[in-house]
Amino acid sequence: MTTSGFVAFAGRPNVGKSTLANAIVGSKVAIVSDKPQTTRRAIRGVATGPQWQLVLVDLPGVQRPRDALTERMQRRVERELEDADGCLFVVNAEQGIGPGDRFIAGLLRNAPVPVVVAVNKIDRADRARTAATLQAAADLELVADIYPVSARTGAGVGELVQRLISLLPEGPFYFDSGQRSDQSETVRLAELVREQILARTCDEVPHSVEVEIEAVEPRGEDLTVINAVVLVETESQKGILIGAGGRMVKAIGVAARRAIERELGGHVHLELSVRVRRHWRSDERLLDRLGIE
Repeated sequence: MTTSGFVAFAGRPNVGKSTLANAIVGSKVAIVSDKPQTTRRAIRGVATGPQWQLVLVDLPGVQRPRDALTERMQRRVERELEDADGCLFVVNAEQGIGPGDRFIAGLLRNAPVPVVVAVNKIDRADRARTAATLQAAADLELVADIYPVSARTGAGVGELVQRLISLLPEGPFYFDSGQRSDQSETVRLAELVREQILARTCDEVPHSVEVEIEAVEPRGEDLTVINAVVLVETESQKGILIGAGGRMVKAIGVAARRAIERELGGHVHLELSVRVRRHWRSDERLLDRLGIE
């Protein structure tokens, strides 16, 4: 007998949902950044054991919609929760429980699926702060199952995984046992480029940046040529990303190429350009093409 099912990750932006998904899967399926709104797609990570398969839906951070992009992100959150077998609500031990967490807890209080709470980033909070956050999480009166974890170090993750497995219904595996994600190759590559942009830019750039892979062309046995376009909304953002003498875009390209080579397991030639596309976040047709549902 095998069990399998979907567990949705809920939480406000930047509580470490993507890092936790990567830790559970044991492979990088979601990019990581300290910038809010890093996750724009409901990324499915797949963790498989001998008799179970846990499909993790790493939802965009719950927030009030303000444009077509965030409206799509919010609708995806609601749909995924309706289709899940369980929900993991992630909060930040370092920052404690705030209004955003209470807002999400209110949405989840009537969820049709079991909810488990993970208090993440315990490695970045002292014992007193962690204890206070655990108590505040209990005071939400959402669930009894609260797990202190560190996605970065792996502390407590094993116990959390066992609890999530217990939520799964009987059923066949949805994915091959060796598969770690359902993302297309172009989306995975675009996200690796965007991760390097987020790591190097300030507040005025990250929310306005998206990456589109225009071509992936294998050449020979050990070389892949990739054409990627970075979309921004203003000329000033384009200038920031290019940098003085092209130094910024070169640094982004070098770091992204290395990350992509680790992903593909071979040599990569990355051709990276920056293009202004005004109001792209409100362009429904472009959002469709980028796979942001």
